[in-house]
Order: sequence, then structure tokens, then C-alpha cells
Amino acid sequence: MNTPSASAPRPQGKAAPGERIVLGFVGVGGMGNSSLAEFVKQPDVEVAALCDVDREHLASTRKALEGFRPGAPVDLYTDFRRVLERRDIDAIVCSTPDHWHALVALYAFAAGKDVYGEKPISHTYAEGRAMQQACRRYGRIFQLGTQIHGMENYHRVVEIVRSGVLGDIGEVNLWLNGGAPVIEDTPDAEPPAALDWDTWLGPAPRRPYNPKRCHRLFRHFWDYSGGTYSDFWCHIADLMYWALDLRDAPRHIRTQGARPASGMAETPGWIDVDYEYPRLHVTWTSRTPDFPGAAKRNIGARFVGSKGTLVADYTSRAIFIDGKEVDDLPNVPRTLPRSPGHHRNFLDSVKTRRPADSNLDYAFPMTTPMYLSCISYRLGRPLHWDAARERFVGDDEATAMLAKSYRAPWGLPA
Repeated sequence: MNTPSASAPRPQGKAAPGERIVLGFVGVGGMGNSSLAEFVKQPDVEVAALCDVDREHLASTRKALEGFRPGAPVDLYTDFRRVLERRDIDAIVCSTPDHWHALVALYAFAAGKDVYGEKPISHTYAEGRAMQQACRRYGRIFQLGTQIHGMENYHRVVEIVRSGVLGDIGEVNLWLNGGAPVIEDTPDAEPPAALDWDTWLGPAPRRPYNPKRCHRLFRHFWDYSGGTYSDFWCHIADLMYWALDLRDAPRHIRTQGARPASGMAETPGWIDVDYEYPRLHVTWTSRTPDFPGAAKRNIGARFVGSKGTLVADYTSRAIFIDGKEVDDLPNVPRTLPRSPGHHRNFLDSVKTRRPADSNLDYAFPMTTPMYLSCISYRLGRPLHWDAARERFVGDDEATAMLAKSYRAPWGLPA
């Protein structure tokens, strides 16, 4: 099952037909419902299909949609490929577990659908690269669900950093306070009658159903995700890549960490990473660091310049220049156009065919350090990355981990 069947795609460069954009939602758990609630606020959106392998999710989301749009018709599916066969659907909103992200997007691109995809882009580096190439080949629109990208604070931080008032930026510190929780050891069981467990696993290795490996806790198992770190990396690294117009990948990655001391979780309970870029040192930690401006921010980015520093989270910032702390610099002009909102930006891109803000040509390079450091963590050794050759220097074992095996009949589309 390596080649998706494709309906005729809308010609590249053409806007969506008419004034309405017809959406199909694939994966309607927590994030799927969150996205649904945002998209139905838009008057030009029609929700035509809901898809999930858990029929309880389908029923509850159908009820939620009825609350937003009483009487609106919607079709329910358990196989996302049936959604892609519908020629009336313009775009897919994908909120599945991470190990399904790439396959849903790749099949959607080939079927002529645009994609709003939840973070992270994909489970592996190879999948992310395949998505970027397919998006270009089929002329599709993609938006990564980095909703904070559209908010005012990020725009203002980018303006301040780019203005040069902080001087040359030689270091950036990123953090998120927290990691995998202790997940109590739980025996395998029969899957609930409403859940198609085999399809939930999809390309992942076959395993008996376990209630602690599924739905909200899936993120803490390597078969399906890279943990809390992989979930949140793009939200805060986005600010660094945007503000510095960063196009390079790190050359050296050194990772330390450990899983929780007990329980079932496999991904890091804590993780510290050092990245060496050309002319830039970047760190990540899962514990709030001890420097001015960090203490009250559970997630954040600190830009260290030759003339000052700036610390920011999603909605606030602190600037330190000449020993003084301020939250803005009025003399720095507003130079960036403001976003109409991340979901609205995607819809506008579907109509205009202009790239969305978190398009794959931006978001895949921004996500790359996360893929690399997960491999460094799992192997327990520093790695040296050759971006031009897309492989680790002198480490075939690490290079092999850029991709993964798929359980039949699934495979990465050519």
C-alpha cells in the first residue's frame, strides 16, 4: 500500500471553487475538537466529514458540531481514505496521533486536498521530508498547527529581535517545564468495542491493546511519538527560527535525559539538549532555567545578544538592556503584517494559493532539530549532522533512525 489513489486535484494556483471551503476532519479527539471549534467560527467553512477509528469520538464530535451548527449535515467515517475520495472536500484537518500524521497528509496531497496538520509535522525526519516534497509536487497548501505563530506577542518579539537593538544574537535558550509523566504499569486488555485498535496502530508495530498506550497518553511511547519534547518543540522553536530567519540546521547535537524512574512511559521525563549551529549556540531544557525573566514562564525562549537579552513565552516578554527591564521598545517600529488568526490564515491560503504562515518549507527545517535530538537521546551519544547529505557523520546506526519501518500493508508513498 505504497501508492495512494488520487482523485483529480484542483489545478495548482487556482482558488477554491466558490466562496465556501469544505473541510473533512481526520482524528476527532481532543485536538480535533479544538480545531473544529475554531474552524466553525469562520462563515465560509462547511464541515462535510468527520473521521475517527473510535466511534465514541465520532458520536461526541457529531454532537459538538450540532451545538455549533444545528441541523448541518455531516458524514461519519472510520477510514480516512473514504474522506479523500470525496471530490467536494477541499481540505483535511488532521489531528491524529503523530505516527499517522505523514500518511494522512501524503494521501491527502495526492488526492488534491490541502492539509491543516497538527504538530509535530511527522513522526520521523524521512516522513517530514517526504511531506515537503509531495506538497510541492502536488501544489498543495499546508499549515502546521502552531497556533501561537499567529498571535501578537510572537510578531512583536520577531520585530524587536530583527531590529538589531539586542545586538548580534549568539545564543538562544529554549525550555518547557515538564516531560513524560509516571504512567502506572497497566496490563494489556481487550480493546473497547467502539475502537478499531488495529487501524489505530496502522503503520506502527502490532501490539496488544493497552488503555495507557492509547488516546491521550500515546505521546509517551516511541512507537507513536517523541514525547512531550517533540510535542512542544515547534511551538517555542518557531519563535527562534522566525526571529533569526534561521535557515541552517545544527551541526552538532548532544542530548542527555532519562525516562521517568517508574511506570510505562518510554519518552523522556527530562531532556537537555545542546545544539551547535554555525555562529549560534542553542539549548533546550525541560526544567525552567535560572536566569532573569524565566521563573514565571513554564515555556520560553531567551535571546542573548551582544547588547541585551529578551525572554518570551506565548503571550508575554521581558527585555533587559543596560540593566533595565521593560516589556516593549516603542522606538522599534511595527514591520510585520499581523495575522488574521492561524486557522483563518490557512483558509485564506486555500483560496489564494499563497503559502500559509507555517508552511512545510518553513516548518520542516524548523522541526528538524527535534528529530535529530530524539535520535541522539535514544542512542545516548552526541551526533554530527551533515545537512547537505541528510545523514549523520560516521554513524550509520543513527542515520538509519531518520526513517522507520511500517507494518504491512502500510508504507511511505513514493
